[in-house]
Amino acid sequence: MLEDYAASIAIIAAVMGSIMSLSYFSQVYRILKRKSVEDLSLTLFIIFFIGMIVWILYGLSVNSYPVIIANIIGLVGAGTIIALYFKYKR
Repeated sequence: MLEDYAASIAIIAAVMGSIMSLSYFSQVYRILKRKSVEDLSLTLFIIFFIGMIVWILYGLSVNSYPVIIANIIGLVGAGTIIALYFKYKR
């Protein structure tokens, strides 16, 4: 029974991790639509970006594909936001 619970939590965590990482793309859409990063915190996204690199390295060290995949998605999203920041900053 405990193994079933752990497996269920692992699936939920993988799904939620991916959904959370996809949420960066709503910010990307907003930036592209407004062509502005006026109210964006670059520091926040740089910290997230570095944190996701660390999580990817951790995922690789423990061979956890859900951790790796969710954080690669987030890394792309945060990296895109950082790139757009430099493109649209005034």
